[in-house]
Amino acid sequence: MSDSIMPGTWDPVWEKIFSSQEWGKYPQEHLVRFIARNFYSVSDRRVIRLLEIGCGPGANVWFMTREGFSVSGIDGSSTAIQRAKERLASEELVADLRVGDFTELPWPDATFDGIVENVSLGCNPISSIERALDEVNRVLRPGAPFLSSFFSDKTWGYGEGEVTERDGFINLRDGPLAKGGFCLFLSRDRIPELFRRFTDTNVERVSWTLGGERHLVEQLVVTCRKSAS
Repeated sequence: MSDSIMPGTWDPVWEKIFSSQEWGKYPQEHLVRFIARNFYSVSDRRVIRLLEIGCGPGANVWFMTREGFSVSGIDGSSTAIQRAKERLASEELVADLRVGDFTELPWPDATFDGIVENVSLGCNPISSIERALDEVNRVLRPGAPFLSSFFSDKTWGYGEGEVTERDGFINLRDGPLAKGGFCLFLSRDRIPELFRRFTDTNVERVSWTLGGERHLVEQLVVTCRKSAS
């Protein structure tokens, strides 16, 4: 990959990754809980429009579509989007899946009842994350919830690469993002400022170990809402 990561430019290393290896097939538990808590009480799930940014090959899109919601997804990798479409088609499911940039979402204002992302924003520099969050806020309906998660600065691999900005590294030698391009390991103290556009912000930690407990992987899971006013 290039050592230079420009704001608003999707990192092409992910096209190589999605073209050369399998990715997760099932959603993480915190995403399932988020969908259940916010939308399972709705009588007609088809009227609920959900978006995933950084949907990859579609694990979360598949789950939300199977649950009966109207789902959209966007990713910079054409290979990932094609694999997601094929997976849905194999079960006669349909979603609105697009190749594109998080910082320029191709939907009108106030389109979605909920948006999710799982450690996809953190593969971008902070300037691009800021622009993407502006877009998330724009396409959410007033009062609608948003779920976001980042690897924390306690995660295996932090500091094991070339520093490009605060808590941001390329050419990681170890950890879950080794050889996977840029990674921003978010520290807890940065969340209030980063999510300042939203209200009701809540943070939880999800962690697990690898290598016989030698390595910690931790995610900061943020839930919040677009202002209702």
